[in-house]
Amino acid sequence: MIEYAQWLVDGVVGFIQAHQAWAAPITFVLAFLKSLAFVSLVVPSTLILLAIGGLIGASHIDFVPVWLAVTIGGGLGDWTSYAIGYRVKDRAHHMWPFTRHPTLLPRGEAFFVKWGAMSVVLCRFFSPLRATVPLLCGIFEMPWTIFQIANWVSAPIWAFALLAPGSVLAGWIR
Repeated sequence: MIEYAQWLVDGVVGFIQAHQAWAAPITFVLAFLKSLAFVSLVVPSTLILLAIGGLIGASHIDFVPVWLAVTIGGGLGDWTSYAIGYRVKDRAHHMWPFTRHPTLLPRGEAFFVKWGAMSVVLCRFFSPLRATVPLLCGIFEMPWTIFQIANWVSAPIWAFALLAPGSVLAGWIR
């Protein structure tokens, strides 16, 4: 798995370095996949996005279009996970991984009840929970408007937190 992740990171970052015009579309797709429930477990997007942040600072890639692409990709990925959760809410306890780990749903519900909309904001910054919480918000029927406010308020902050450190550090070193 580590070799796969390294190969993917090297390939994507190398491609963007050679074809800078593709930075925003690729980061949009990576952020979207990173925010989809369970897909995020197999796509090492966080490493790639951090590396792209460094690439922004070390080259002439404009920060704002890439930041917007990550923001929109992450927000739409969470929206999709919420929609999936809402659609399967009555059948969720019969689906993987909840069938193999029956305590996940009750624990998720307790977390969701305790934190409400803040769960969306807080968990965006913790990789395994990033895509799971929007799914749980749909399953447990968080009001759509509240979810979307939390989703779209936290998405640009998350995108900035991923891209800015590498961009600033690489800019200073350059």
